[in-house]
Amino acid sequence: MRQLLDKIETRQRLVRETIERLREQITELTEQLAAAEHTLERLETTRETVLELATEDGAPAPEPLPSGYREILALFEQAGGGLRAKNVCHALGLGTEPRHTEGMRAKLKRLVSRSILTESEPGLFTLTQPPPATPETDQS
Repeated sequence: MRQLLDKIETRQRLVRETIERLREQITELTEQLAAAEHTLERLETTRETVLELATEDGAPAPEPLPSGYREILALFEQAGGGLRAKNVCHALGLGTEPRHTEGMRAKLKRLVSRSILTESEPGLFTLTQPPPATPETDQS
């Protein structure tokens, strides 16, 4: 009987240690969550301010892009050159079957219609280049 009670005490000690470790993790995760929520609030406020300032100039507020589109744009920025729908699907870890590439092609065409991408040749998409900066003339 004594051996059984010793086993129970050993198990209780292990469970108490596990509980303490989990409480420490919860405390750490709670702090990380609070920091992330604070950052998100700041970003939302910044976004709202930028949209307000854009509309003050009489320009229509730009529609935000869904996250899937932001991933596509990040890929184009990294690539630095033209990509085809199948290349984008492959790079993003999506399927490369026709249904996937056609869905991606539709997204890329939407970005073309918003003047974010250009289709330099049929099926080859590139980032729209910002207009070159005009050199300021020296009037001294």
